[in-house]
Amino acid sequence: MPHDIALTNTLAVGLSTAFVFGWLASRLHLPPRLRFFPWLLKKVERTGSRELFTLAVVAAALGVALGSAALFGVSFALGAFFAGIVIHESDLSARAATETQPLQDLFGALFFVSVGMLLDPMVLVEKPVQVLMVTLIIVLGKSMASFVIVRALGYPLRSALTVSAALAQIGEFSFILAGLGISLRLLPDEANDLILAGALLSITLNPLMFKLVTRWAPKAQATHAARA
Repeated sequence: MPHDIALTNTLAVGLSTAFVFGWLASRLHLPPRLRFFPWLLKKVERTGSRELFTLAVVAAALGVALGSAALFGVSFALGAFFAGIVIHESDLSARAATETQPLQDLFGALFFVSVGMLLDPMVLVEKPVQVLMVTLIIVLGKSMASFVIVRALGYPLRSALTVSAALAQIGEFSFILAGLGISLRLLPDEANDLILAGALLSITLNPLMFKLVTRWAPKAQATHAARA
């Protein structure tokens, strides 16, 4: 049994690594005119059909995501992430984002509704301390880590504060990771409720974080400039 598990994990890591390196190799070594999806979108764009262009973008994204999951064994979410990068390589990426904006709004609304329906409100009553700790890790931990990274890259203080406020929440990819952790027995079953509660609370607090940053960032930037 341990041998089978180790073999399965090794195969999964190998396929995922091959997928990533294969994508990087094609992106770095192929000239833009030879990349399939940018070429395809340009061909479709020349037809002048808005509906056909939108359909091509959605089909390309789903095709890359499904193909990645089927051929390389990566998750559909990771395949969708790379699909977005592939579409972004096209000169028509801005139009693709504009044309698919209604779909993004629709799925965004469904995401928040589904998260709200999945949450067990009793976890707020039965485990308030654990929920508070998870929320603090998300809001403060992510913000501090983001601030340090942005400042280490040489960006100004105001940019670091803005990025920190923007990342003081978690989204759908965190739920995917939590689901995988629970299915692999790396996380307990109750972790899902704690993460859902922390996500909703962090999303609720996020506008307040932006409001505080908007008020405080100019003063902090001026003080920092005066000291420098």
